[in-house]
Amino acid sequence: MEEPTKTPSTFCENIPALFSSFVDTFIDFSVSGLFLPPKPTISTPQKTVYSSPNRLIAIGDLHGDLYKSKQAFRLAGLIDLNDHWCGGNTTVVQVGDVLDRGNDEIKILYFLEKLKRESLKCGGELITMNGNHEIMNVDGDFRYVTKMGLNEFRVWASWYCVGNVMKCLCNGVLEDGMKDLFDGVPLNFPGVRPEIVDAVRARVAALRPNGPIAKRFLTTNVTVLVVGDSVFVHGGLLPQHVGYGLERINEEVRDWIGGLKERVSSELVRGRNSLVWLRRFSDELAKNCECSTLEHVLATIPGAKRMIMGHTIQEKGINGVCDNKAIRIDVGMSRGCTNGLPEVLEINGKSEVRILTSNALYRNGYNSSTETDVTKGIGFVIPQHGHDQVEVKA
Repeated sequence: MEEPTKTPSTFCENIPALFSSFVDTFIDFSVSGLFLPPKPTISTPQKTVYSSPNRLIAIGDLHGDLYKSKQAFRLAGLIDLNDHWCGGNTTVVQVGDVLDRGNDEIKILYFLEKLKRESLKCGGELITMNGNHEIMNVDGDFRYVTKMGLNEFRVWASWYCVGNVMKCLCNGVLEDGMKDLFDGVPLNFPGVRPEIVDAVRARVAALRPNGPIAKRFLTTNVTVLVVGDSVFVHGGLLPQHVGYGLERINEEVRDWIGGLKERVSSELVRGRNSLVWLRRFSDELAKNCECSTLEHVLATIPGAKRMIMGHTIQEKGINGVCDNKAIRIDVGMSRGCTNGLPEVLEINGKSEVRILTSNALYRNGYNSSTETDVTKGIGFVIPQHGHDQVEVKA
């Protein structure tokens, strides 16, 4: 007598409850080429204010360039040659603008997520922030997306749908059954060429509020951050932002990206006076920076000595203005920007600040008579913009 064929429900009774995790791991690897470490068993709540760590690293805009992103982390001694965390208990802040202008946006999101998990096991921490390009993409503004960047999301959507189909083989693995990834996404967009419509739809589905990529990766971002005596923000802070409440800002932006809040105030994340678009402290000419406004903002944040920001490319490298109360760290390292050589900012436990650069001589104004150590980087004290940099021992 032939053995009866097992029905899917019978089959599912005999497989491990970890089937969903297996599918997620399979899809993650197919999309990113990475096996993510397990999530920490005890999740730490997101914070706006952190105490001063022994070592703090700030990394500027990455804009879809995975290769340069790894260079920046390696320059600061945070990852080894196999791209695993080796930074010990270092705290790292990446100031936003992972998205747009480059071809590896999703891969960088996975890369940062991997380092977040690895760093926590070593007592360190990687904190990621929202830039204006994260906000633009959640809003469906894709003006700065590359063709390959669109294709990366098309490939991701294909694998994501495969994963949902696999989970539907077993009842109960997908809560509420399989949901259509593209539910509510238009079939066509004005002015969009037919050959890229599928990719645009995939990007909309992934990054809209409560979209899978937005919810998984961007809801863990903060929009403003205080670490020790340093304030981090992508564009800049004004007095009205501080008055609104820093924790309130982070909560409202996070809830909007995660689909828990229908909208978020444009005064916070849109327009030239918002936290992610402001350039009042970023002008190449120091005399054009509003130092009095900056000093007022810092005075209203307990213990704050400096504001660290990205957003505006500094062609001469990381620099400070307003007596180094404003430090600008976007060096345009992405090949989609100015293809600058990576630089990162380091602050030690004594609040001493220096630049780590991969080449001490690669820009005008960097004067050094010593041979450059490309592997370890060279340290500099922060210059006021336009002044020569002063070499210190790395």
